[in-house]
Amino acid sequence: MATHLMFISAPGLRLGDLRDPAVTPNLRELVDRGWGRPIRSTFPCVTSPVQASMWTGTGPGEHGVIANGFFHRERNEAAFWVGHNDVIAGEQIWTRLHRAGKTSAVWHAQNIKGAAADFIVTPAPVHEADGTTRLWCYSKPEGLYAQLLAEFGHFPLQHYWGPLAGIQSSEWITKAAAWLQKRHAPNLSFVYLPHLDYAAQKFGPDSPQASAALAEFDRVVGQLVSELHSTVNGDVAWVVASEYVMTRVDGAVFANRLLREAGLLAVHTDADGKERIDLAGCKAFALVDHQLAHVFLRGVDPWRAAEVFRGVCGVDRVLVGGERRELDLEHPRSGDIVLISTSNSWFAYYWWLDDAAAPGFARTVDIHAKPGYDPVELFIDPATRNIPIDAALVRGSHGVPATSPRLEGALICAGAPGVEPADLYRDTDMPNLICGILGCA
Repeated sequence: MATHLMFISAPGLRLGDLRDPAVTPNLRELVDRGWGRPIRSTFPCVTSPVQASMWTGTGPGEHGVIANGFFHRERNEAAFWVGHNDVIAGEQIWTRLHRAGKTSAVWHAQNIKGAAADFIVTPAPVHEADGTTRLWCYSKPEGLYAQLLAEFGHFPLQHYWGPLAGIQSSEWITKAAAWLQKRHAPNLSFVYLPHLDYAAQKFGPDSPQASAALAEFDRVVGQLVSELHSTVNGDVAWVVASEYVMTRVDGAVFANRLLREAGLLAVHTDADGKERIDLAGCKAFALVDHQLAHVFLRGVDPWRAAEVFRGVCGVDRVLVGGERRELDLEHPRSGDIVLISTSNSWFAYYWWLDDAAAPGFARTVDIHAKPGYDPVELFIDPATRNIPIDAALVRGSHGVPATSPRLEGALICAGAPGVEPADLYRDTDMPNLICGILGCA
């Protein structure tokens, strides 16, 4: 049993990434001090649902986080990266720890604002009336981020996502997590480090750039381990858990264009000739998220609408109605149809048929305006400071069901004597693993 646990959530980490000690010496050292095993994500294998599964021990059909975004049918509104914890149904690990008299901290996780954890820090930039953005983070207790600001400066949001995404954001998170651990000694620290996502999506998971990012990630983890190796707070156990595994992709599926060509998706044209999706007037609309899409229908037979996607290159599965139960996605928030791409494809949100008619936000980093996840935001033309509308640029994605060993991630546990490893873990096993390490029911 350990007194403190640092749980690092590491999207994109694979067991194979740990084979070369020259690239990942610090992760290898953790494995040598404990064990490493495969971990399999619940579908959809994207950040928000997987983190909710890690915290609740249930799948999306129960906790309700069916993607990184939602479509609110009652008000015809799509919303991505909503940030608030009340979207997650069921008891979370923070409450379970409280019953055992233990405390917790969460760093930069999704849908965490307002959670029962004792300490929380996550990005919350302030969008001013003049269109500018002011750096800030939501924190609990109030005033925590102001203390971190005095110690480390602002969280470098520009390096957290988009064209400038880099190791700087993970460095800030780990320094801040170590600072809090030394001063407040939470029993559990859940630390989200998304660094492996960036190069893998931009260049492919097996690219030289992805390998370089792995070495950077390993260095940052090593610095955190070294800093907390001997503290007044006692021994620290470590878990490094992959959220999902990336696959190389060579093309995108444009679900909304297919619906438009079938006469099911409506658009309206602004005065400047730019087309916006008319969510209130659509008979069908696809909320896309990496390698899955939720298709929402109004007054259309779902089996008829499903025919739009059957046989389309890049679409692997089309789940209608009760078929969604097979992958634990029969939930009121889910689309009437769930699409899953092939592992070498992904879903792009584009609905316009001519790039000249694309809305202005299509060429900008604007994660809230787009009714779908857009990895093309990682690319930018330095001359124009615009993002190209070219889904073919993307070389890595994730989200398809982890039904084979090649889609399983890595789980590392160290400094937790008495915790026996299983052959294979699932993200829904994480609450029990955490409580097993910390000695709580």
